[in-house]
Amino acid sequence: MSGIAPARQADRGGATLGLILGSVLLAALFMASPLASGETEIRASFWLASGALGLLALTSIRRLAAIERHPIYASLTAALFGIWVLYFWQLFTVALEVPRVLLPSPWLIMVSLFDNLQRLGNDFHQTVVKAVLVGWALGSALGFAVAVAIDRLPFLQRGLLPVASLTSTIPLVGVAPIMVMWFGFDWPSKAAVVVLMTFFPMLVSTLAGLQASNRLERELMHSYAASYGRTLWSLRLPAALPFMIGALKVNATLALIGAIVAEFFGSPTSGLGFRISTEATKMNMTLVWAAVVVAAITGSVAYALLVALERRAAFWHPSVRGKK
Repeated sequence: MSGIAPARQADRGGATLGLILGSVLLAALFMASPLASGETEIRASFWLASGALGLLALTSIRRLAAIERHPIYASLTAALFGIWVLYFWQLFTVALEVPRVLLPSPWLIMVSLFDNLQRLGNDFHQTVVKAVLVGWALGSALGFAVAVAIDRLPFLQRGLLPVASLTSTIPLVGVAPIMVMWFGFDWPSKAAVVVLMTFFPMLVSTLAGLQASNRLERELMHSYAASYGRTLWSLRLPAALPFMIGALKVNATLALIGAIVAEFFGSPTSGLGFRISTEATKMNMTLVWAAVVVAAITGSVAYALLVALERRAAFWHPSVRGKK
């Protein structure tokens, strides 16, 4: 009986693979047909074929998501979903002849990305390597330090928490020009904006994590005459680790958004935000979308790396153990 379940899983995996390959072949044939070329009038047959492909895509994604043999299937499911989204994006923009200014096709965006690879690489270095990484590290470290200080000296909670909460309510479009005036047009002003955006999430998450340890556990450390530093290092920080990694994940996306938006209000001749704003005024939307793709990939990679860090560093936590 023990071999029946793996055999069924293997049969299901083979059938799902065949379904995916068949649907991909049909999608390629339909894309190459005159119906999807944009050279003929859109008729009911186009919408019927598109709807059938859509149902086939949903079926293949659901079948792949139902396989639970290995964690890699979750990544394959996400990849298959993304491929189908790009396919239908390409299909409809070409068949319906959507103007590039409104929505360029994925193929044109990819061509623009490779044609401007060096320029976008310089923009990536200016925005991500300098402003985002520096601001994300400083803001998260400052939020952590203030949280520990408030936890150690409770009277600071009445004074520092209201001031810290103000940093999360300041509009980005209002603080970005101020930082440009204070720190200049280069990356330090963008890093300062990122610091303001990432400080409060780390502060709140760390404070919540420091209170997550069990009361009996804290009393046990007290019975051992453990100092505050020993209790913090051995008990409270490990309990707070999932909360802090969660804040790091939130801050990774906030930092990228903050740096890009801050570049709209003053920047040297490079940066993802600078590229988006300047090329949008020229109606060069393919390059604008290429810069957006670079930012989206950067944010996704950063989030995936932090998830991997969470699984290694906080593997003992129930929220991590429950993830497949």
